Amino acid sequence: MQPAADVFRVPLSIVNAYLIGPPLAADRGWVLIDAGLSISRAAIVTAAAAAFGPRSRPAAIVLTHGHFDHVGSVAALAELWDAPVYAHPLELPYLTGRSDYPPPDPAVGGGAMALVSPLYSRRGIDLSSRVRALPDNGAVPHLPDWQWVHTPGHTPGHVSLFRAEDRTLVAGDAFVTTKQESLLAALLKPEVVHGPPAYFTTDWEAAGASVRTLASLRPEVAATGHGVPMRGRVLREQLDRLARDFDRRAVPVDGRYVRRPAVADVRGVRYVPPPVFPPAAVLLAVGAGAVVGALTASGD
Repeated sequence: MQPAADVFRVPLSIVNAYLIGPPLAADRGWVLIDAGLSISRAAIVTAAAAAFGPRSRPAAIVLTHGHFDHVGSVAALAELWDAPVYAHPLELPYLTGRSDYPPPDPAVGGGAMALVSPLYSRRGIDLSSRVRALPDNGAVPHLPDWQWVHTPGHTPGHVSLFRAEDRTLVAGDAFVTTKQESLLAALLKPEVVHGPPAYFTTDWEAAGASVRTLASLRPEVAATGHGVPMRGRVLREQLDRLARDFDRRAVPVDGRYVRRPAVADVRGVRYVPPPVFPPAAVLLAVGAGAVVGALTASGD
């Protein structure tokens, strides 16, 4: 589903990127939101050519946050298109090589995607020559009808984008529309409003506040980093329910960042709480090994 007439979803296996601009926009007449995995470059270029024409380049790339599945192709695309990259100031340490993200927590979420999360990259990348801070006033460069909203919790500098005129929301991973911790759900993408991917969420109190902020916007359509876009009454009812019952519906029973959040500032990560080893840790380790083995075998 296309979220809006000028918002194009680019589905990339387990994650989405978005193109914002009128169909067949002129060169520099549109903006890319997020950049998928390291293998996503060709798919994003193809989608952009279909939407705007083969010679049309974006005016900018805006990142909701810097996790590996949202910035995998950003360096290559920024170079290809000679485009600036924008992110929140608190996200810049992870986009300039100054800091890595805190470790993921495989003990939360109860699914294969969570179990194998220690294998996901948490390394910062270096876009120093291209990355810039988003304006302090909430304006989105080259998208005058949009505002960015600081929605921390999943990462310190996570942002969502909102257009008040038609109440279109690009939520990133502040909330998603599938249970991303589950490999099956990540692939099949059932439509359900769900909390942020648990294994990489490092401040649950902030994450809950961010969901409540986005629910208060009363979005008509939500385009999220994982899952399919949702719209209308069903979206708002489920988002309201998540906002109201966030601690019960989204926060894990226990976990590394459930007990205490990671602490970060403009320099990057300053404190990471110790890992939690619940009684099921051995079973989780065995399960993770089995999943990794299956994925490796399937790639032969």
